[in-house]
Amino acid sequence: MTRARRLALVLPIALAGLAAASPTTARDYGQQGTVWAIAEPDLLTQIHARLAALEASGETKRLNERLKQRTIAHVNRPTAVAGLTRAETPRTWLFDPTIAVGENITDDKGRVIIAAGTRVNPLDSVPLRQALIFLDGDDPEQLAWATKTYASTKAKLILVAGAPLELMKARQRRFWFDQEGKLVRRFGIRAVPAVVEQQGRKLQVREHALPSKPERQP
Repeated sequence: MTRARRLALVLPIALAGLAAASPTTARDYGQQGTVWAIAEPDLLTQIHARLAALEASGETKRLNERLKQRTIAHVNRPTAVAGLTRAETPRTWLFDPTIAVGENITDDKGRVIIAAGTRVNPLDSVPLRQALIFLDGDDPEQLAWATKTYASTKAKLILVAGAPLELMKARQRRFWFDQEGKLVRRFGIRAVPAVVEQQGRKLQVREHALPSKPERQP
């Protein structure tokens, strides 16, 4: 008898045996080991209880007041830009703002306005009409030089340290702040005061070394 024929005879018998098995043969083996009820408290209930306790103790009010004061302090005196020094040696260079478009720019109908790879110079459409003056607002000499040299209509005074709102009240002119030093890093500025002005299709960047005041003789 071949192997295939033996399988053909055995398989129906096995299937018949499975079909004949009755569910009534299942047995209850009882409880195996100790079982405990779920005692873990609901997470949302815990959160609500914690918040209620903080509110009742006045801690929520104290935390909100602390956050408010920290926010006000940061607005009044933003974090100074790290890594900058006062200019000791004059330095001048040209900065090219031209960028390469990474992908097609289309209008609302899907028509390509600027193709990917096109080089675009923002100064061609938006010229820099006011000089950008970067300075340390905590340095009286830099402040005096910037406010005396540049009228408010000719330049924007951009702080890298100091209190812009306080200076606005004291000087009666607007001050900006280079948050996180994004602009000075973009232009490659390492020392202040520094001036950025348009020169044709590029920007001229100059770090000014202010004359130091002579030391007083004893």
